[in-house]
Amino acid sequence: MNRPVSPPAAVLFDRDDTLVVDVPYNGDPERVRPMPGAREALRLLRAHGIPAGVVSNQSGIGRGLLTEAAVRDVNARIDALLGPLDTWVHCPHVPEDRCGCRKPAPGLVLEAARRLGVAPAACVVIGDIGADMEAARAAGAAGVLVPTARTLPGEVAAAPCVCPDLLGAVRLVLDRRPGGAPPGGDRVDDREGTGGSPAGIGGATGPGGARRRS
Repeated sequence: MNRPVSPPAAVLFDRDDTLVVDVPYNGDPERVRPMPGAREALRLLRAHGIPAGVVSNQSGIGRGLLTEAAVRDVNARIDALLGPLDTWVHCPHVPEDRCGCRKPAPGLVLEAARRLGVAPAACVVIGDIGADMEAARAAGAAGVLVPTARTLPGEVAAAPCVCPDLLGAVRLVLDRRPGGAPPGGDRVDDREGTGGSPAGIGGATGPGGARRRS
């Protein structure tokens, strides 16, 4: 797995339980709540002139629980609360579709990098589950895991880089220091991991599913 480049050409975030609190198959903009540190993290990226995007599995669309319009409405609410993201890319498929865009496949990361005009290898993906890290790896990007209570222990163990909070993760990728310490001396767990636009990729991503392994 690639280590974070400093500074990255772009930072790509998972959405639910990374930028906003996960509400399973949420189609209601009023239920959107930012995760701790999300505003500050995005503000810091903007101050450094680094574009930020979202790459998100949204199988609620494929399951008939959400519409594309509802997804766009939720994302518009996130933009309003956190400031506009530079690109939103989502996969509407269910796992059985075996598409190339659904994380852990690399399609969302590749498409977001293409839209931003940067090389995937110069991007960092920040997310809360193993599929986010696997998608980063498959696309040639770096990955930083920010665990939540729902992150599985095995996903933490396999992650190439683990940071306890979102703002710390952004500080880490902006100012990589020997020993893995981001600015301010926050501790991180930094170890080697082991382990064109795909059809169906949406333009404005939206709600995640239950546990967002949706």
